[in-house]
Amino acid sequence: MSSMSSSEPTSTTVGRPAVRPISAAEHLAFVRAQRSVSFLQTPAWGRVKTEWRSESLGWFDGPHLVGAGLVLHRPLPRIDRLTLAYLPEGPVIDWSGDIGAWLDPLAAYLKKQGAFAIRLGPPVVTDVWSADQVKEGIADPRVRRLTDLPGRSGYPVGAHVSGRLKEAGWLPQNPEDGFGVGHPQFKYEVPLAGRSEDDLLKGMNQQWRRNIKKAAKEGVEVTVSDGGPEDLKAFHDLYVHTAQRDHFTPRPLRYFEIMFAALKAEDPERIRLYLAHHQGDLVAATILVSVGAHAVYSYGASATAKREVRGSNACQWAMIRDARAAGCDVYDLRGITPTLDPDDPHVGLVQFKVGTGGQAVRYVGEWDLPLRPMTYRAFDLYMKRRGR
Repeated sequence: MSSMSSSEPTSTTVGRPAVRPISAAEHLAFVRAQRSVSFLQTPAWGRVKTEWRSESLGWFDGPHLVGAGLVLHRPLPRIDRLTLAYLPEGPVIDWSGDIGAWLDPLAAYLKKQGAFAIRLGPPVVTDVWSADQVKEGIADPRVRRLTDLPGRSGYPVGAHVSGRLKEAGWLPQNPEDGFGVGHPQFKYEVPLAGRSEDDLLKGMNQQWRRNIKKAAKEGVEVTVSDGGPEDLKAFHDLYVHTAQRDHFTPRPLRYFEIMFAALKAEDPERIRLYLAHHQGDLVAATILVSVGAHAVYSYGASATAKREVRGSNACQWAMIRDARAAGCDVYDLRGITPTLDPDDPHVGLVQFKVGTGGQAVRYVGEWDLPLRPMTYRAFDLYMKRRGR
């Protein structure tokens, strides 16, 4: 089962629900009533994204709250009153129903609030590929992308949502390599429901099992922290080191301080920091975020020295075990690119995640609805020029 296939609201709506603002408390109560919701659709996430204005919206069938969404408003450069209204990995509605009945009132409300466009990412799966399929695809010179392989059928809601959005004038925002301005369309996920620790280990490849054993034999110790100042600083120092080695731009320490404060205030179990030490040295660190039955590997860092003690594998195994013990349905390793070309530099990340067993998952992806087409075209051009 994929992580977000169970994220539809438990209520069933009749007719066309009304959209209006709700309080953070109402929003959080709704999130807690769902089996699975992206952490990007929690009220706390609006407090993390300090550069955006956020609001919680609710869909009402009469007096009953039947859907909810976190909207992040990105102001247009030099025109603050016009915004891009962004619902990352949301909203949390019944995507199997009449899409227009849900999204038309959203568009009407947001246009009145000054939105020139809406961007959303339905948490709906379209295709799934097993670890064995992905490995065979990498080994087959005729296969270059995940989409060259037959995906597992059984996800009609994905096709339904994509078709209805296209018919209604929504524009897909999914780049060829799977990574774009927003959140990834392709992810790697390990199903946990109904599986023992032995089942999970057996599902991993030989290299992963060997690395987990090696970390234990070398005496790597993984501790779980609530992200206090000292631990968070240690994580961030290692993360900056990782960024320099792997050539990406790190987020500042302040970002992680805000993230831990906001998410912990909403739920003490929402976010945790895992630290792997070997003989007193920090060799790896990871961040796990959980909402209901959905556990997410959010950030990771590793030392260049002592890579042979396999601290990163030890952290991952600790997070997987804890997610399973907490009753989660899925462990989400987040984004991958759809490339299976062995010459593509991104394929190494795919191979690392495939080693956990699990499955590659394609979601519907992100879609834009221009509400003020001329303004939207100008914004799109501006973003392309600056490389988004």
